[in-house]
Amino acid sequence: MQLDIEGKMSNLTSPSEFLLLGFSEIRQLQILFFFVFLAVYSTIVTGNLLIVIVVALDHHLHTPMYFFLMNLALMDIGIVSISVPKAMANSLLNSRSISFPACVAQVFFLVLLEGSDVAILTIMAHDRHVAICKPLQYETIMHSGACIQMAASAWIAGILDGILHTGGTFAITFCSNMINQFFCEAPQIIKLSCSDMYLVEVGFIMFTYFLAFGCFIFIIVSYMQIFKAVLKIPSVHGQKKSLSTCLPHLTVVFLLIFCGLFAYLRPQRHSSNDQNLLFATIYSILPPLLNPIIYGMRNKEIKAALLKLRDLGHFPKLIARKPLVQKWS
Repeated sequence: MQLDIEGKMSNLTSPSEFLLLGFSEIRQLQILFFFVFLAVYSTIVTGNLLIVIVVALDHHLHTPMYFFLMNLALMDIGIVSISVPKAMANSLLNSRSISFPACVAQVFFLVLLEGSDVAILTIMAHDRHVAICKPLQYETIMHSGACIQMAASAWIAGILDGILHTGGTFAITFCSNMINQFFCEAPQIIKLSCSDMYLVEVGFIMFTYFLAFGCFIFIIVSYMQIFKAVLKIPSVHGQKKSLSTCLPHLTVVFLLIFCGLFAYLRPQRHSSNDQNLLFATIYSILPPLLNPIIYGMRNKEIKAALLKLRDLGHFPKLIARKPLVQKWS
């Protein structure tokens, strides 16, 4: 295999490596980007990991809403851990390469986690709908077994989606190894195709977009019914209390939609490499960064649980309490 200056290849099915889009050719800026990404990555992992810890250890948070929030936090940690560390390493080492197996792994896990993320957000909307519109049936509908099954279904759907897109993406023949992105993603990789096989993956992508659109429609319809039920509550205090449990989730959903629209549904014809990097960075980093702030800063229960973490003497007491799922039984 011989590469020319532009990274072109002649009908190569499996290149040994791909070349990612770099943030800068200036060495000083590469080092700066490394430290910026290190700070952002550390903040994201710390914030989401704190949510996982407090939900797992504090029995007051052993409810369906916080159980699904814990799953969402784990997914956010995974999403940034797939793409950001490799970008940091490339900036530090003045490199743009990623091996073929690593690229395959990035595509698989990113699709898996992003698909599961959308599924969990949809389930969380269903949870809020049942809690507000059917409060007397809440414990019957959202019991521990049902919650575990719904969370498992979200993860399994993500795995199947990941297998589908990874197989469709890397079954094509490549004419180039230069990916116009700082991480491996299916829409950019299929642009390197030499054959019409890429149309199969395009079909998979459109099908996934259709499913995601259906999830967002479900969320919107659920919240229309929620708001209708909230307006029937006689007291203003009751209305505010009900809405306070919904607004963080609704904010996260609209943040994801907003970032996704900018990243994937903007005009591509006149987009530059810098724009691709900017919008991809916003989409992959902003939601995981803001989710802990949205759910933590305005949530009294999580704030109270976080305060307990300051005293390590509380850990044995918390661990000795009932497991996460037993409270819902």
